Amino acid sequence: MKIVTVIGARPQFIKAAALSRVLRQQKGVQEILVHTGQHYDDNMSEIFFEQMEISWPDYHLGIVADTHGAQTGRMLEAIEAVLITEKPDRALVYGDTNSTLAGALAASKLHISVAHVEAGLRSFNMRMPEEINRIVTDRLSDILFCPTGTAVKNLQNEGFAGFKQVKIVKSGDVMQDAAIYYASKEQMPELPAGGVAIEKEFGLVTLHRAENTDVPQRLSDIFMALAEISLELPLLMPVHPRTRQKLDSAGVDLGMSSFAPDKFCLIDPVGYLEMVFLLQRCSLVMTDSGGLQKEAFFFGKPCVTLRDETEWVELVGSGFNMLAGSNKERIIEAVGRMKNVVVTDEDGMYGAGKAADCIVGALLGQLTHAKAQRR
Repeated sequence: MKIVTVIGARPQFIKAAALSRVLRQQKGVQEILVHTGQHYDDNMSEIFFEQMEISWPDYHLGIVADTHGAQTGRMLEAIEAVLITEKPDRALVYGDTNSTLAGALAASKLHISVAHVEAGLRSFNMRMPEEINRIVTDRLSDILFCPTGTAVKNLQNEGFAGFKQVKIVKSGDVMQDAAIYYASKEQMPELPAGGVAIEKEFGLVTLHRAENTDVPQRLSDIFMALAEISLELPLLMPVHPRTRQKLDSAGVDLGMSSFAPDKFCLIDPVGYLEMVFLLQRCSLVMTDSGGLQKEAFFFGKPCVTLRDETEWVELVGSGFNMLAGSNKERIIEAVGRMKNVVVTDEDGMYGAGKAADCIVGALLGQLTHAKAQRR
């Protein structure tokens, strides 16, 4: 039984680490790992394979492009060639990136079954490339692994329950599996002397989405809010390559010379185990990352989301996450309200670390059934 797994971005490495560890324990199962190269910075890509004990990719496509169309098109062509060579029983894709879409599209056109991990998420904002990717990927997949009940309801509302060839599974979230497994393997990142004291209270910040980085006014407003917040709560910010490029092009001083480094400290991107180290020690997370919103919850930290909407509505509904958008006053208010929130997971909202077992069981059961039907 052969499965081709397509990944290309940081959250997918984390998800694949949790699932592949269980998948590769199964007898008679061969997983072929394809890395598209969507994240090409070492700290955003290669270091994750080393830290997270993931087998080095069988195929590294190294595809980098400036536009969504060019990137997705090149991935589609390259992944198709891999699938033709490997002839797998199933393609496995994660999340909502261009790699996800290209993998699902290439497989479906070759009549290879597609499984989508993290299916059913919706922001209901079609201006987001991720929303387009996840909707199309869901429609191309025949087994949909939903991390939450809300994701299942989204698919049911869109009519998926009526598709006889589609199986919907509420699996929980493999990112929580990963958080539990790697919590004890944390690594301290390299931090500049005189920067934020991580043994004291501090906020952890990330920012990378195009809706924030590509709009100068939003980017400026967010950084103005961060600067003011840092006077009361020191902030540590690993700078995503995309954000660094946009700050450079906008002429923003990355040295942050107008701020004391012990109050607002920008550092290079960190690996997953370093991020786990910071998550376990920070008092608050501020981010526009979907994955980090959940990781904040997994490690018991309140979150302020620098977006106008989120796919993780359960966290907002539970009071553990607050949407702040890019408005300066709203961000400052949200931090003030959230910094003392106590985060708990009494109901096992995301599967309590059992998602990978659920997914592998369903995958192998469906594959066995499909092979029996073909005989």
